[in-house]
Amino acid sequence: MHFTSGINRPPFEANSGFLQVTSGCSHNLCKFCAYFKSAKFKFSAIEEIEADIKEIPKYFGAPTRIFLQGADGFATTYDTLMKVAELLKKYVPSVQTIGGYARIDNFLDKTVEQLKNMKDAGFSSPYIGVESGDDEILKRVNKGYDAKTAREQLEKLTAADFSIIANFLNGIGGKNYGLSHAQKTAELYDGIKISMIEVSSLTLVPHTPLYYQKTKGKFEEATEIERLQEMQEFLRKLSNETIFLSDHISMPFFVRAELPEQKFELIDGIQKIIDNVGEETLRRHREENPIM
Repeated sequence: MHFTSGINRPPFEANSGFLQVTSGCSHNLCKFCAYFKSAKFKFSAIEEIEADIKEIPKYFGAPTRIFLQGADGFATTYDTLMKVAELLKKYVPSVQTIGGYARIDNFLDKTVEQLKNMKDAGFSSPYIGVESGDDEILKRVNKGYDAKTAREQLEKLTAADFSIIANFLNGIGGKNYGLSHAQKTAELYDGIKISMIEVSSLTLVPHTPLYYQKTKGKFEEATEIERLQEMQEFLRKLSNETIFLSDHISMPFFVRAELPEQKFELIDGIQKIIDNVGEETLRRHREENPIM
């Protein structure tokens, strides 16, 4: 099978089958990201995709879910994605759902009607790296879109009854900027159909632009306590009925909580970490696990 950039997936997709439909990243300019820098973005040919689909049973058995490979597999066209679903049904009938990483702008060329068709074909819960709903942060880290565009595309997905997985990148605003990031991201997600929100904590990776900005004194990282307070604020403002997942290696705690039922229990649990674990210990944990 073809995996030009290796296999990259969130922890909860470990049991999925994998299929490359793009390689590299269609944007590849985020200032905090070190993934896919050596891989030129390209779309996989449908002939290559079909050949790989035929090999899925050999490598993954009879998976019920496929997680598309590439930084943003949903960047490929609607027609190609629908063909992928058709071929999976033909060759790997065990597959029930198809996910993958996505960028907000992957959906600009797809209508609500097309998204409904994709949902009916099995596409479900793409992992969208929104990062933040704060325009200043989005511009600072060069995400390539603003909060208005993000909201429009998330509303389009919700109108198609298309559930998504979204993220919250804790600490991305830097020192003394967490509360705005928390509030505006929660506002962005309000009313959107989100099956899960995964949280991770920004860790500056060598050779990234944000890392160089730090070395030049142009970016100061948020403290560990600030990050936890930011997360508390995000939870307070979040109105969605969803799963809050902290399973990333950069996080100081691991939890899967149902919101809103467990919201205040989770906020209180974070407060206990703030009160009982020191800044140095928290920072050492994150820096010893240096994945953004």
